[in-house]
Amino acid sequence: MSDKHYDALPKAHTTYANIVKSLLPIGNNGKVSRDELPQATYFVDDLHIDQSNLNDYRKICGFADDGNVPVTYFSVLSQALQMNMMVKEPFPFAMLGLVHVDNSVTQYRAIKQSETVAMSVMFDNLRDHAQGQQFDFVTTVKAADEIIWEGTSTYLSRSKKPASSKDKKSTPRPVAVKPSINEEGVHSIFEVPEDIGRRYAFVSGDFNLIHLHPLSARAFGFPKAIAHGMWSKAKCLAMMGELPDACTVEVSFKLPIFLPSEVELIADPLAQLEGAEDTCQFGLFSAKNDKPHLAGVITLQDEAK
Repeated sequence: MSDKHYDALPKAHTTYANIVKSLLPIGNNGKVSRDELPQATYFVDDLHIDQSNLNDYRKICGFADDGNVPVTYFSVLSQALQMNMMVKEPFPFAMLGLVHVDNSVTQYRAIKQSETVAMSVMFDNLRDHAQGQQFDFVTTVKAADEIIWEGTSTYLSRSKKPASSKDKKSTPRPVAVKPSINEEGVHSIFEVPEDIGRRYAFVSGDFNLIHLHPLSARAFGFPKAIAHGMWSKAKCLAMMGELPDACTVEVSFKLPIFLPSEVELIADPLAQLEGAEDTCQFGLFSAKNDKPHLAGVITLQDEAK
């Protein structure tokens, strides 16, 4: 197992060489098997929240400055470790061009922006997919010995033929049908600007070329640049209001949001979350043709794991 401990999150300028290296056809390296992921976990033992970056994140996503860390923010911070893991470890796929298809985050209590926490990220769950192969990054955040946040990000590496794998193939993704509007919930039509991918990249550190410019996106099979999935998830949650302190938010990213676009958010009211069996559904759709971009669900969690 290859574990690495950091004193702080790697900075963008220190990982720039790794980003450039990711342009190389690592996935075609015959010495790296596509049948397994690296057995590696990367840690930041004492993570202090960068207040300037957090403020920028709140502004670009629309979160209120309430002194707490937004529920999606640790997914963003973990990407600095993810990028290093994909380049420094014997990772079987090319980093740029990966597509984020699912994301689940669980927060067990409100997390103050002033807290010092420990973060770890590991690879998990390599499996075949009809369009290539999928794998997970699993992130855990602790305060002392208490798990206060967990997240799983699922990525797709697209290829013409799925590589052979001992794992079962991913099941077909359900189609998200546009629901009727709940008058007590949230309904909003808004513009997604052409430059949101570049702006969010500087805040999140995710410079995947599919998000930055039409020319670079075309190199990976997209006619235009597409919005970051984690930006669209965060934007929806920020528009829905104050989330419960302890909750899980699961999202499947459907059709990409080509930039620029006009989109429609339809969400149930958060107030209907009263017990463990309750759910709050939300979705993001094209305002032009009702095609789905994102389907999500929020559930309550017990505090403190």
